Amino acid sequence: MAEPLDTSTGNTPAAHADTRTNLLDAAEHLFAHEGVDRASLRSITRAAEANLAAVHYHFGSKEALVREVLARRLGPLNERRLRLLDEAERDGDNPRLEAIVGAFVLPALEMVQRERGGHAFARFVCRTFSEPDEAFRDLVLDQFREVVARFSNAFERALPGLPREELFWRFHFTVGSMVHTAGLGFLAYQLSDGLCDPEDIEGVGERLIGFLCGGLRAKAVGHEA
Repeated sequence: MAEPLDTSTGNTPAAHADTRTNLLDAAEHLFAHEGVDRASLRSITRAAEANLAAVHYHFGSKEALVREVLARRLGPLNERRLRLLDEAERDGDNPRLEAIVGAFVLPALEMVQRERGGHAFARFVCRTFSEPDEAFRDLVLDQFREVVARFSNAFERALPGLPREELFWRFHFTVGSMVHTAGLGFLAYQLSDGLCDPEDIEGVGERLIGFLCGGLRAKAVGHEA
């Protein structure tokens, strides 16, 4: 069956694909700078040089558009995380904590620094968790459920004896440090007068992994040193 034609910007399959990509790019940029609630479909279509009919044709609704903006980045990102974790676990039944942490944080740092639009996407995710709309936060959390389950189990094996409550707090702190570093790394550059380079992925990654592993290995709250 021939592919339906998109009449928003053209009538060829290539134009059809370009319109969809342009809408995703425009939505990602506006979500990052204005937030999901304030970024209207009209402003998104204006930035994408499309029309409202194109949004409904390609996505069906604003919520579906948000879901696709998230999935476009987080799908490949989480697949790479799980692949790196698989590789670490193949090297032994209980891989080193550094390998587990690296599998979780390095793909995010690389995505932000190396992918076009990566910085905007990181800001978008940060805004999603700081804004009041629970429905949109749930869309983000849905993308991470398998990753959280796999890495929680890996951390539990690497940190035997750590109470499960403490484990999840430390995973929470790990995510916070990663998101802050990936999305707001420019602050380190500004506050250090250029001494810290957030684009040095290897250097940032090595420091972040070392910092996180130190915290993950610390004595649990309420336990004697």
